[in-house]
Amino acid sequence: MEHLSFFVGVIGNVISVLMFLSPVGTFWRIVKNRSTEDFESLPYICTLLNASLWTYYGIIKPGAYLVATVNSFGIVVEIVYVTLFLVYAPAKMRGKTAILVGILDVGFLVAAILVTWLALEGDVRIDAIGFLCSGLNIIMYGSPLAAMKTVVTSKSVEYMPFFLSFFLFLNGGIWLFYAILTSDYYLGVPNGTGFLLGTIQLVLYAIYRNAKPSKNVSLGVEEESQRESLISPADQA
Repeated sequence: MEHLSFFVGVIGNVISVLMFLSPVGTFWRIVKNRSTEDFESLPYICTLLNASLWTYYGIIKPGAYLVATVNSFGIVVEIVYVTLFLVYAPAKMRGKTAILVGILDVGFLVAAILVTWLALEGDVRIDAIGFLCSGLNIIMYGSPLAAMKTVVTSKSVEYMPFFLSFFLFLNGGIWLFYAILTSDYYLGVPNGTGFLLGTIQLVLYAIYRNAKPSKNVSLGVEEESQRESLISPADQA
């Protein structure tokens, strides 16, 4: 069983790395245009916080080093993404991004680590961080709900890229399997949620991929989708 869980964890790491790297094309566009346009930085700020907390969880929990390794890679990638926002975003967005980074990725993260490290110990510390990570992951896995609503109302999958949904499905499924093998409920609950949402997205994709877009809503959807399309599924890793 230990060998099987290690093998599944390695596969999960590979899939998660691909998910972390999936927005590279969009960020290359940002660099070429020297502008973040109307894209939002919040998903990447939250993903950075999420990866940091999961890395801490993987470090303090015995045998969870596979969780720590892939999320440490995620920290590096998300720092690059957030830095590009700080470089190429308009002044207002740059200020907003800097404030959110300071509050979430520095203030909240440092507070969570210090409180759990100084006030808690042993299994209680692991449970506290695991509960926090699990709750944050469930919230982040819910981020594609707006895109799913758009698909149904517009009858078009243009605003829900297939590979994002596919990687969400794979990532949630493989880490759910890993969580079952290792009896890690904190890892299993959010990734089970991600697996379910990823499955629903693939079903919607199959239903609407050849459907004719609804003209009454397609005009209003384009601007909203530009903000949603940059949401990283890795962030849900």
